[in-house]
Amino acid sequence: MLEEVLSWNPILQAALATLFTWSVTAIGASLVYFFKRINKNLMDGMLGFAAGVMIAASFFSLIAPAITMAENLHLVPWVITFIGFFSGGLLLFVGDKIYDIYEKKHPPKKGKTSFKRCVMLISSITLHNIPEGMAVGVAFGSVVYGLEGATIAAAWTLALGIGLQNFPEGTAVSMPLRREGMSRNKSFFLGQLSGIVEPIAGIIGAILVMKMRILLPFLLSFAAGAMIYVVVEELIPESQTNKKKDVMALFTLIGFSVMMILDIALG
Repeated sequence: MLEEVLSWNPILQAALATLFTWSVTAIGASLVYFFKRINKNLMDGMLGFAAGVMIAASFFSLIAPAITMAENLHLVPWVITFIGFFSGGLLLFVGDKIYDIYEKKHPPKKGKTSFKRCVMLISSITLHNIPEGMAVGVAFGSVVYGLEGATIAAAWTLALGIGLQNFPEGTAVSMPLRREGMSRNKSFFLGQLSGIVEPIAGIIGAILVMKMRILLPFLLSFAAGAMIYVVVEELIPESQTNKKKDVMALFTLIGFSVMMILDIALG
């Protein structure tokens, strides 16, 4: 079976690999089904954990690879990463202001879900998954073009690493949504939906590998900026409303550590 899969066209393998990365996101999101009732301490802890995961992912999964890619493509790394990073944060900043204007005209009903926070959280993780999916697609597509150092084994290793990293990311979306009052089914659905962009981006990356290689450093940095904005604007301030602020900060350290270990160990 394994040999048969490895004999497939690399673009088909890219589709299969990114379906795997999405499925791990869905498994992480499914953790919402294991908690019968909402506990504020637990949910604030998960917000802190999500913040740590996103901070680590922003550097180890996005900015660091963006710098390396920019150098390999003979671009100016600090220029590309700065423009991408600031643009990503600026996009959510503008979206934040637009929603504030909308909310003044249509104030939410008391007790309703904080739609703004949910949208920002989902969009930032989704933006993060697009360049990761493209990176996997580019890895497989590079085999077709016979680019130096491109092998099927290396492409599958990258997919495995990204897939395992997606587990805490799925949880980082679904658990805070559950905390905001969404049903388990809806929290899971939106949590796994943040990862469904990876197969789409992976196929596009495999087909347009030469063009995607140029764009990837910018896209990776862009996603990092969006994630950091959400962490600073929403996740950490909300988790710190808990009376046990020090414990919530510890959850952020734990989330960062888990993601850092996965990124470094799996390369």
